[in-house]
Amino acid sequence: MTEQTLEALELPSYIAGQPYAKGRRLEVRYPYTDEVIGTVATIGPNELETAIAKTLQGGEPLSRYQRYEILDRARRMLLERRDEFADLIRLESGLCMRETTYEVGRAQDVLQFASMEALRDDGQIFSCDVSPQGKNRKIFTLREPLRLVAAITPFNHPLNQVAHKVAPAIAAGAPMLLKPSEKTPLTAIRFAELLYEAGLPGWMLSVFVGGVEDVIEPLICDERVELVTFTGSVKIGKRIASIAGYKKLCLELGGNSPLIVLDDADLDLAITLGAEGSYRNSGQRCTAVKRLLIHEKLADEFTERFVAKTKEYVCGDPADPETRVGTVIDEPAAKLLEDRVHKAVAQGAKVLAGGARRGAQLEPTVIADVPRNAEMVVQESFGPLSPIMRIRDLDDAIQLANGTAYGLSTGVVTNNMAAALECVKRIRTGTVNINQIPGFRIESSPFGGVKDSGLGVKEGVIEAIKYMTYVKTFSLPW
Repeated sequence: MTEQTLEALELPSYIAGQPYAKGRRLEVRYPYTDEVIGTVATIGPNELETAIAKTLQGGEPLSRYQRYEILDRARRMLLERRDEFADLIRLESGLCMRETTYEVGRAQDVLQFASMEALRDDGQIFSCDVSPQGKNRKIFTLREPLRLVAAITPFNHPLNQVAHKVAPAIAAGAPMLLKPSEKTPLTAIRFAELLYEAGLPGWMLSVFVGGVEDVIEPLICDERVELVTFTGSVKIGKRIASIAGYKKLCLELGGNSPLIVLDDADLDLAITLGAEGSYRNSGQRCTAVKRLLIHEKLADEFTERFVAKTKEYVCGDPADPETRVGTVIDEPAAKLLEDRVHKAVAQGAKVLAGGARRGAQLEPTVIADVPRNAEMVVQESFGPLSPIMRIRDLDDAIQLANGTAYGLSTGVVTNNMAAALECVKRIRTGTVNINQIPGFRIESSPFGGVKDSGLGVKEGVIEAIKYMTYVKTFSLPW
């Protein structure tokens, strides 16, 4: 797929599998050049009602094997179209090809794990004659799909975040209405088209963009929606929680993940993890390393070597295979990051590498001596920033790690098992990874946070299937 072709993209929304192209066109721009690379038709209240009604009307339920076939076929089709999807992600997000190709691979994993789970039987059996009050019966459980799921996805992973909502829903047999980010909707729509082509019935998936007041909030508030699953900002997540009403919620929100480097750490490993954690995906991951908490004994050597490592992360044209850091999502986002660097410097911090901004592109930036109350490290800074903060000891590290409103993930670099276990036990966060970046996981493992990072509800393929279903219990004489 060429950029010339992409510039002419005029995509519809999809209402229960049927294209809708009559609405106002939403422009999608390439962050690197600010050129329009496609448009999407938006829907209104009437189309939303049609989507809900047709979804609830449904069709013949898919067997487990049919769900498996659709997901496996979609995985193979995505593999064949890997370059096409990677280039599309680059154009609407500004991420470099290293990242977009990796993202397509992750989405393939999601489809594979979801297809495996579609074949896995569920339920439990309880014998009732195990107590004096019991009877000669057995109690059985099974999982039944929710009737209607609403999903809202962010811009930073235009394919993988969508796959993490849609694939578990298909595996569970739960119909979904999907609203992708208005900044990166093209990939989501192309992915929906791929799923339809793979055999997914239209009533199982609608994908659309529309206005907040006339489409998105009415969808969230609709009593027929049994689950809202959202990945995005804290502000929007809390708004959803305040208006959704009596239904299931899965809110995967922001993060301020630290990488803690203790005094016995392998410095080579710590430097590699710090750079990969800070700069992959242009730093736009909720689990990205947002704070480098370095033991004071190692801080000087770490800082010097980390600055040198940062220079390996070439910032440039996202289409160039040599580029390792593309843009952030748009120029306002880059300006916000730049402003936070300036504020930290005004408080006494020092920029040791990077810091230059060109439009939506901000160079990987190393900032030393960052005050603990600097906005950069108190709030989530969604970009390629590496604030270095010194810690005195393990207790100081844990206190500082816990010292923000977020609780998503943490990485700890140490060879001291006792210290590692202290971090696991005492840091209030959804994940603690020892000698690995905070965000390490596989697509089927549980993922999610606490505090302002979420309500403790986990995502990942297996957990998502659970919350897109409910447990039905029945008993029989035995």
